[in-house]
Amino acid sequence: MTTANGATQQRPATREAIIEVRGLNNRFGSNVVHEGLDLDIYRGEILGVVGGSGSGKSVLLRSIVGLHRPNAGQVNLFGQDLLQLPPDQRSALERRIGVLFQRGALFSSLTVLENIALPLIEHAGLSRKAAAELAAVKLALAGLPARAGALYPADLSGGMIKRAALARALALDPDILFLDEPTAGLDPIGAAAFDQLLVTLRDAFDLTVFMVTHDLDTLYTACDRIAVLSQKRVLVADTLEVVAATDDAWIQEYFHGPRGRAAAVAANSASARPNLASSKQE
Repeated sequence: MTTANGATQQRPATREAIIEVRGLNNRFGSNVVHEGLDLDIYRGEILGVVGGSGSGKSVLLRSIVGLHRPNAGQVNLFGQDLLQLPPDQRSALERRIGVLFQRGALFSSLTVLENIALPLIEHAGLSRKAAAELAAVKLALAGLPARAGALYPADLSGGMIKRAALARALALDPDILFLDEPTAGLDPIGAAAFDQLLVTLRDAFDLTVFMVTHDLDTLYTACDRIAVLSQKRVLVADTLEVVAATDDAWIQEYFHGPRGRAAAVAANSASARPNLASSKQE
C-alpha cells in the first residue's frame, strides 16, 4: 500500500477493530476534555494520535489502558470492557497490553535488565533466572547492546531510555503497544531509527500500535492512520492524505505549515531513493 506522499507501508491493517471507544467523556472539575468521543483501532495498524495542547491525547491513552476511569462511555479491548471485568480477567487482559510512557518510567533503583525482567516475574511468574534470560532477548529486540542491561536508567541517553522502556513494554509479548510521545527529545537520526524499529517490530510480531505523537516525520513514515483530537472528540481518523485534506484550521496549519511541508518533502525524498537505485540497476 502506498501513501499519498509515496511512502510504502509494509502491509495494510485488517478491518478488525480490537479497540472500540464509544461515547467517552472525561472531565476534570469544570474542564471537559472529551465529550462523546468515538474511535476504533484496527488489528495490525500503527495509529498516530495528534491534537493541540490540552486536547486529551494522553488522557485518552490512559483511559483505554485502564489507568484512568472515564466519567462516561465504554472502552472495549478484544470485545471486552476492561473496566467492568473482575480482577482476574482484567489482569489477564492487561497482560496483552504493553505501555511505553513519555519519559520511560523506568525504576531508577533497578538496572535495565531488572526493569525488563520485573513484569516477567510479577505477571508471568517466571523465576529470576528465566526472566533475566528472556529480558536479554527483549533488550536485543529493542536494539540495545547486551552491556546496556547492567546499566541504571541514570546512565542512559535519551534514546537508550526509550529503547529500554520499549523492551519492557514488549516483555509479556503484548498484542497492543501504547506509546506516549516515543520520539520526544530524540535527535532526528535517533527518532528515525526508532520509527523504523517500530515498523519492523509491528510486522514481525503482528503488533497493533496506538501512538500519541507530535512528530510529523513519524506520522509520515510509520503510521497507517492518523486520528486528530479536536473539539473534545476525534475530528477525523483516516490515512494521512485524507486527514491532511480535512477542512479544519488546526489540521491545515499542522500538516501544511513549514514543518509539515518539510516532513512531506523528507518522506518523498526517502521513498524516491529505492526507485532511483532500482532504475540505475535496470
